[in-house]
Amino acid sequence: QVQLVESGGGSVQAGGSLRLSCAASGRTLSSYTMGWFRQAPGKERNFLGTIRWSVGTTYYADSVKGRFTISRDNAKNTVYLQMNRLKPDDTALYYCAARSSLLGSSRPTDYTFWGQGTQVTVSS
Repeated sequence: QVQLVESGGGSVQAGGSLRLSCAASGRTLSSYTMGWFRQAPGKERNFLGTIRWSVGTTYYADSVKGRFTISRDNAKNTVYLQMNRLKPDDTALYYCAARSSLLGSSRPTDYTFWGQGTQVTVSS
């Protein structure tokens, strides 16, 4: 089992920044790919990006490329999502997820382990 705990959400004005954290425990994650997703009320869970834990390779959805950055700290077993130039449309519940594969995926169903989510609210 992999346990994931997100933190760092909150309320921010448009144009501001937030950094979300996802602390992982339970297993060595060297063979895992971590993903970030978000879900607004009444909408589908949307893919934001991935990071391959072993080498730190990242991949982003076009919708957030250039604004969001994913990184990880091996010593802390934590993945981060740095979000800049936030917009009201970025308001959602943000999730991290883990997939036991070196290949990333944009499909939520391909991820086995999920955190509880952290709320981000961006006001205009």
